[in-house]
Amino acid sequence: MPGREVFGEEELQEVSEVIKRGVLFRYGFDAQRQGIFKVKEFEGEFAQYIGAKYSLGVSSGTSALQTALLSLGLPKGSIVLTPCFTFVATIEAIEWSGYKPILCEIDESLNISTEDINKKIISKTACILPVHMMGSSCDMDNIVDISRRNNLFLVEDACQATGAEYKGKKAGTFGNFGTFSFDYVKVLTTGEGGMITTDDENLYKEADACHDHGHPHLENVPRGVETRKRKGFDFRMNEVQGALGIAQLKKIDYIIKKQRENKKAVRDILKNYEFITFRKHFDEEGEIGTFLTFFLPDKQKAEKFKEKMSENGITPGILNYWHFIANIESVQTREKFKKSREILEKTVVMEILIKMDVEKTIDGMKKVCDNF
Repeated sequence: MPGREVFGEEELQEVSEVIKRGVLFRYGFDAQRQGIFKVKEFEGEFAQYIGAKYSLGVSSGTSALQTALLSLGLPKGSIVLTPCFTFVATIEAIEWSGYKPILCEIDESLNISTEDINKKIISKTACILPVHMMGSSCDMDNIVDISRRNNLFLVEDACQATGAEYKGKKAGTFGNFGTFSFDYVKVLTTGEGGMITTDDENLYKEADACHDHGHPHLENVPRGVETRKRKGFDFRMNEVQGALGIAQLKKIDYIIKKQRENKKAVRDILKNYEFITFRKHFDEEGEIGTFLTFFLPDKQKAEKFKEKMSENGITPGILNYWHFIANIESVQTREKFKKSREILEKTVVMEILIKMDVEKTIDGMKKVCDNF
């Protein structure tokens, strides 16, 4: 996820405006900052890009998740359904918010299984938190339908899927909240940082207060004399992050276009080999090309294939601990997630970069496949 690959003069220019004025805090200091509010500007442009009414810049994707969950006002101990295969931050955010994560199986999309969601809804279930893993959207028609039929909140984790679409609509715009990450290895990066999106004004106001110690951010009222709206945290985005986000957002269409082109070039070679099958996509045209994901017939063949990739100078992705085992350890469940384990054990992942040597990668993958 290579937003880091395109740092250039645009980022320097945006950040220099902040440094020249010396105001890194997103609120106040109006005279000193001379009308420059980078986070506010980034929020507005991101909302327009994603197709949401409101966007709120925060300090990380993890804090975006936690702020969104806390802003729903769920009873402590409420159950949140989420996939067993996701970065551990998804689980951490649920637990630190005071809720109980119940893990669901994945299917061959590597996203949450709607079949398992239906099996695991009980009276204390309050929210579904699907994760658009590795740039590809979940089965949002079914997930939205399940959430509405069961009167459940829906929070989307789009931290790995900024810009991904499902049937022409951006990931992160189907639920009560969408959440995004802009850390250093994301498709759009501000070093660290994240964003929350919503179309609900009341939820936006709750999140806005929650991420800044309960400040209601009233117009024409100084911060020091505001009355606290609610309990909260310091999950604010700073002006340097906002400045980087403005520059990066202008490049995201180019980033995704190049990723898709590079991915297609490699995939077109691999599809000629019968022992390789590909990840399922609910909207293949809408996925953003950050990874090429495919399956070998079984675990042993997948491990051997990854060894051969490394021998030919191609680094396979690492999936199973921080995105699977750590989640099971965290929730201390006895469930084995046999279906998900079998899928992940036969999965091979390649990161797709903008500046990758496509011809060299193709040559290396052909050598692996021809001798496999």
